[in-house]
Amino acid sequence: MADTQQVDEATRPDARAERRAARLAKQIGSFAAKHGGAEGQVAHLGRKGARIVLVGEDGDWGDLVAPTYDVAREAVAKAGITVHEDFDGEFAAKVRTGPYEWSRMAGIQLGGPSNH
Repeated sequence: MADTQQVDEATRPDARAERRAARLAKQIGSFAAKHGGAEGQVAHLGRKGARIVLVGEDGDWGDLVAPTYDVAREAVAKAGITVHEDFDGEFAAKVRTGPYEWSRMAGIQLGGPSNH
């Protein structure tokens, strides 16, 4: 009986990571379906995990946070999207930004809303 408990405890973290990856893959798939397809990029967030940046074929974008880089990589693989190593060049050029993004990114420098 003790041997069974040790095996269950040893596999539990993998099962949790698998469920998280599956849940993220479902969200990625939903985003892709809503935006005519999607491409992504996975970036380390240090101890916080990893960020999955998604860019739809229509230019809309969003992001998700995974608890680890490995879970993020597994999620994008399960979702079947194209994954870029870097967020630059042609991939970055696909992002469509609107007035909200410009005012938040440029905020104080261009007279947009401040963070106060």
